[in-house]
Formats: sequence, C-alpha cells, structure tokens
Amino acid sequence: MNRCRVAITGLGLVSPFGNSLADFFQRLLNGESAVRLLRLDDPPRALAIPFVSCPGFAAETVLGKALAGTMDRFAQLGTAAAFAAWDDAGLGRRPGAENRERWGVTWGTALGGTLAYEKGYRELWQKGRERISPLSVILGMNNAANAHISIQLALGGVSMSYTVACASSSIAIGEAFRRVRSGEATIMLTGGSDVPQAYGVARAWEALRVLASGDETTSATACRPFSADRSGLVLGEGGAALVLEDWEHATARGARIHGEMLGYGTTCDHAHLVRPEVDGQTRALRATLVDAALNPDDVDYINAHGTATVEGDPVEVDAIRAIFGSGRKKPALSGTKSMHGHLLGAAGAMEAIVTILALREQALPPTAHLDRIDPACAGVDHVTSARCGGSLRTALSNSFAFGGSNAVLAFRTAASG
Repeated sequence: MNRCRVAITGLGLVSPFGNSLADFFQRLLNGESAVRLLRLDDPPRALAIPFVSCPGFAAETVLGKALAGTMDRFAQLGTAAAFAAWDDAGLGRRPGAENRERWGVTWGTALGGTLAYEKGYRELWQKGRERISPLSVILGMNNAANAHISIQLALGGVSMSYTVACASSSIAIGEAFRRVRSGEATIMLTGGSDVPQAYGVARAWEALRVLASGDETTSATACRPFSADRSGLVLGEGGAALVLEDWEHATARGARIHGEMLGYGTTCDHAHLVRPEVDGQTRALRATLVDAALNPDDVDYINAHGTATVEGDPVEVDAIRAIFGSGRKKPALSGTKSMHGHLLGAAGAMEAIVTILALREQALPPTAHLDRIDPACAGVDHVTSARCGGSLRTALSNSFAFGGSNAVLAFRTAASG
C-alpha cells in the first residue's frame, strides 16, 4: 500500500501560559505550574478546586466580536488555536488559487458547549425565564468548533468531531493522520478544545472523588503524577491545534516542517467504564509501534497520560514497562499535566504539541513536583527536571480515557526522515 509521509507544518494553542509556543514550552521546561484555586459559586453551595484557566484569552480580541458571539468558550478556544496553527503553517485564511476540497478538519472535545447549556438551565430554573437564547443549540453542539473552523478557513474536505472522553483529540489527530497518509486528504487541521469549569461539570468530577485536593497555598503543586503522595487530577481549559500535510505538498510550497507524524494506534480495554486496564494500553502502544514501523528501542521519549490518579498512573507505567522494560534503553517519561492541567478532550492535542516541541527543541520537560516516586510507578526513566541536549529522534504521546479508549501517537524530528 502506498503511504504518503505526513509533515507537521503548523502548531497553535491557547494555554494558561498564553499562545506563544516558545513561551509555553520554556515555562514547562522551567517546571512552572499554572494551577490555581478556582471558586465556583452556586448558593448555597460554593465549590473551590485546583484548576487551570486561560485568563489572558480574550475571544473578541482574537476572533472579533461578531464571530466570538456565535461561539461557546470551547469553540472560541478551539478556533483561536486553529487560526494560530493555520497561520503558523503559512496557508492563508481565505482561498487563493488552491483547491481546498482535499483540506479538512477533525476536532476533539469531551464536553462541547457545556457552558452554553448550563447557562440555559440557569435562566430557565433559577431566573424563571420563559425562553433561552435561540443560539443555544449551535453554541452547545459538539461539532461547533470544527464547523466554525471549516467555515472560516473555507475548508471543503471532511469536517468531523470526535468525543471519546480524554482521548478525543488524540483520536482526532490520529484519524487526520490516516487521511493524509492514505492520500485521501492533502492537508488536515486537527486538535481539540474543552472548558470544564461549568459548575455542574466540576461537581460531577468532584463526585467521582478523582480531583486533587488543594487550597490557596497548595494548589500550585496539587497535580503530582507518579508521586507517592498524589491526590488526583486537576481540570483545565484550553485549545491546541496541528496542521498535518502531505510531505511532498509541504516541501513543494517551501513550508517549515516542525516534525513528522509516523503512526497511530487505538484500542479499547473492553473491561470497565472508568478503571483502566494494562492489556488495552499495552496493545495501543504496540499497535502504534507497528503502524510507525518502530522498535521499542527506537523511542526516546514518552509524554505520559499521567493524570495523577491513584489507579491510573501505575497502570500506565505497567503498560510502558511491558513494552519497553526488556529493551536496551528505557525511554524518558514525563507527565506535563502536572503544569498545564488535564484538558479532557483537548489534552491529547496539547500534549502532542509538547511532544513535537520536545523533539524539535531537543529538550524534555519534567513531571513537576515529582519528589518521591510511588514504588508502583518505578522502573521507568522519570524526567524530574528539564533535560536539554542529547539526541532525540522519536517520541510517543499517550492518551487513555474513560470508557477504556486508548490512543497513542508517534512522532519524529523533521531531520530524521
């Protein structure tokens, strides 16, 4: 089967550290935490949880007042990240002479426009109004982000959204990759966005008893993946986008290439809705290596799913040990959710960008706050402080979701091909 090489020509994000890729990555290398205490008021029961927000993001400034007004915040974050990736790829916002019918969008979100729906419920049941905004449906629909992106950039190819819990944007990226590699598409804009700070959403996660504990003084270090004293995950909002492009098309137009996407594997644990299983994650890692034509010893770095939950972290480490434990070398491992939080459906896309930047910059961000490794998470090469230099060629990014859905992405440096 003929396979096209897949270049990564655009990266864009809206993060708690702003939208500069360089600043975002440097602050991760520095081990900086964006986690702060978020207070959600709903009398008589207020809620305060460690959370990661994007306080510098002003939708009207980035998108314009008219366009921003037709979007829920998750679509605003996603469209802004997509615009940034598209501009980074140098493709132009509006069509020129090129045919964009083979250019498409795949997008991931776990929650969609939850804020819009919650606002409607509040207006009906708390404020006693007879009607809510007629825009509520298009604000809340899960495919709002990819629809806006397709319309604004005049992309006439596939436009699809994926809702697969915390693996949503990794699966969106993987499916975009397959379309470009097979020759079905020339360019795919892909990624994810989520905004989990609706009061009802936060309360739902609290009820699961998987959220990290923290107060005004301890929230910054609340997310501690693989740590013996970890207490749970920290939710966050954000958007992240990649442009995947046929390698020959990219080089012909003189595009800057950030890296190459090599492979994608996805599996289902088929065991439990919320409890992860080693076998399913192991099969996803193995499937990705096969798809990318890599041996375990070829992998230099893994960006872990690393949510800092009591059950999740040891299972992920067990899966990594099962694949890489008998090799000549152990890939370096870090969990950057410790700094930028868990973006749910957008997490995979944000961490894919971290992985690509790690290869491009030849530098590995740490798992922040990892002072005492849980013995159940030992036996792998944990990155506890930034590592710069060396020779990094290939890397994986893990996303393991509720429902037993697993997705792993494989990348390598542009210079390695």
